[in-house]
Amino acid sequence: MFTGIIEKAARVIGVSAGPKFVRLVLAADWPDVRLGESVAVNGVCLTVAEMAPGELMFDVVQETLRRTNLGLLKAGDEVHVERSLRAGDRIDGHFVQGHVDGPATLLEQVSDEREWRLKCKAAPDLAKFLAPKGSVCLDGVSLTVASLHGDEFEVALIPTTVAITHLARRPIGWPFNFEADIISKTVVAHLERRQRRAED
Repeated sequence: MFTGIIEKAARVIGVSAGPKFVRLVLAADWPDVRLGESVAVNGVCLTVAEMAPGELMFDVVQETLRRTNLGLLKAGDEVHVERSLRAGDRIDGHFVQGHVDGPATLLEQVSDEREWRLKCKAAPDLAKFLAPKGSVCLDGVSLTVASLHGDEFEVALIPTTVAITHLARRPIGWPFNFEADIISKTVVAHLERRQRRAED
């Protein structure tokens, strides 16, 4: 479980094919990270598979590569990383599982003297989880839906988010890793089951 509050950006220093997985190597100096620990990388919950001084290594399976943008990464790219939530920690964002639902494609970036906004398009089967002022997670960052029109939505970025994440530097067409709010998914799933029972 995570919160969507990014701890840092980490540089990809290696991507190599292994047996039935891809080994992803990040430059990350976290001396207290342990083998087997969960770390969200661009919002994807991964397990620390190996460590070396200043490096963390993760094995990414094919299903994860298909459903996320981790398969697009190459050496030199930057990713968002967050360690898992500890009991007793403050929850500054919202509950994020690190289980990506699918892509949200970047359609437009709007920057003016007042604000910076990203306009994205969710897959039709995921748009039902969006709600005005509801929470979403894009590439591991907890954000609030600022406006919603069908399967297209906008999020507003505060200056701190622009500075410490790469959301504002992604190219148009970038497939953000999208995770809908778990509360929204639970409510929608409950209502859909109720509807199906009523129709039977």
